[in-house]
Amino acid sequence: MGKSGFNGPLEQVNECLWRIPKSYMPSMRVDGLIYASDELMQHLRHDQAPEQVANVATLPGIQVASLAMPDIHWGYGFTIGGVCATDPDEGGVISPGGVGYDINCGVRLMRTNLFYRDVKAHLQTLVDALFREVPTGTGKKGKYYFPEKELRELMGSGVPFLKRRGLATDEDIEFTEARGCLAGAEPDNVSERALQRGAEQCGTLGSGNHFLEVQIVEAILDADAADVMGLKKDQVCVMIHSGSRGLGYQVCDDALRLLRGVPEKYGIVLPDRQLACAPVLSSEGRHYLGTMRAAANYAWCNRQLLMWQAREVFESVFRQKWRDLDMTLIYDVAHNIAKFEEHSIEGGFKNVWVHRKGATRAFPPGHSEIPELYQQIGQPVLIPGDMGRASWVLVGQPGSMQQTFGTTCHGAGRLMSRTRAIEHAQGRRIDQELAKRGVIARAQSWRGLAEEQPAAYKDVNQVVDVVHAAGLSKKVARMKPIGVIKG
Repeated sequence: MGKSGFNGPLEQVNECLWRIPKSYMPSMRVDGLIYASDELMQHLRHDQAPEQVANVATLPGIQVASLAMPDIHWGYGFTIGGVCATDPDEGGVISPGGVGYDINCGVRLMRTNLFYRDVKAHLQTLVDALFREVPTGTGKKGKYYFPEKELRELMGSGVPFLKRRGLATDEDIEFTEARGCLAGAEPDNVSERALQRGAEQCGTLGSGNHFLEVQIVEAILDADAADVMGLKKDQVCVMIHSGSRGLGYQVCDDALRLLRGVPEKYGIVLPDRQLACAPVLSSEGRHYLGTMRAAANYAWCNRQLLMWQAREVFESVFRQKWRDLDMTLIYDVAHNIAKFEEHSIEGGFKNVWVHRKGATRAFPPGHSEIPELYQQIGQPVLIPGDMGRASWVLVGQPGSMQQTFGTTCHGAGRLMSRTRAIEHAQGRRIDQELAKRGVIARAQSWRGLAEEQPAAYKDVNQVVDVVHAAGLSKKVARMKPIGVIKG
């Protein structure tokens, strides 16, 4: 995380929006726009993330503005919470830094027909069973193994591949963004090293900020939307946050090596080498897109298998079939991805590459890419917070299409680096502190909980307030954590 702060101009546009004018740097092609409240902006002034927003504004083919959501913090190349759209017909580029190392890291939410009163006496048993049965931790192998041929098929087909194996249903596919598969994946271009890392990690949670969390619906703010999603007060749900594991990391690493020297080849001058990129229509750009899509499909399969294992644990603990427990997927959203989408720009429609790096799609009611069930309310938006406070369910709003290429925030956003969080946790038992808040937390190590302690994050309620007030997405329900497993 940047430490020296941002000394450039930050002009307040309205209560939710700040501008870095393109006059700040001669190479900026568009303004930088940051969604934040006054309070969140006080923290942001001490971070170098706004400088990254300005840097992204220099990319060839960028449209309208370089954008950042209120969970913005320092990242690789792009800020986490960064959004930009590039037009390939105007020399637009694709940048791995605008997707991130954990390709298609994302969140899914599954409901049950259980209520807090039904699980309270079994919660410790449930969390222990989840921690025992669902693989967590760095480099951890899982129960599913895919040899090379099958792994390449999985990366090409996404979740429909798992349905053919009896590990997914039609409903699981329908309620996953992009139906769990990006077309145009090129798994044959994924390196042997990436395949080795991914062969036994599909269906594993990983470490860092990834989690599987048992939650209850604490409050409902939009009764109609909640009813469509099947959400009720005090209902038990399961939220899963994970991505493409070592395979996705390797795909990104391979791409960055391939792109060394490529900007110079095409006459692209960058203010930061971490913005390494290639024209979308170049051979290098197409190569990255093919492997990025393959890793994205792997990530959807990873979250599907994590959910499948959670269903099996609930079956064991509550001695009912998961279908009888109504363990239905509400939705799955990606927040580290680049997608080719049509958007209204300067009075006309363009097909552009929307980079969302720590940012979530938030399509409004009536959009053709969201399931029929949600056509009247908008796409479900899932915003996880820290382990001790809350997570949120929202729905996409028309303002997202008008302002942010159909995008909203993706989480709370870090306030502390992991190193600082560990220093802050010295002499403390984070698990005991969480227990006092009514949360049973299990992790592979003290360090894993220390890095992810609530104080390390912004207050997700403040972040969600901004995107709600800005008209990017609308609050539906606040979710309270009661049990969490982490790496």
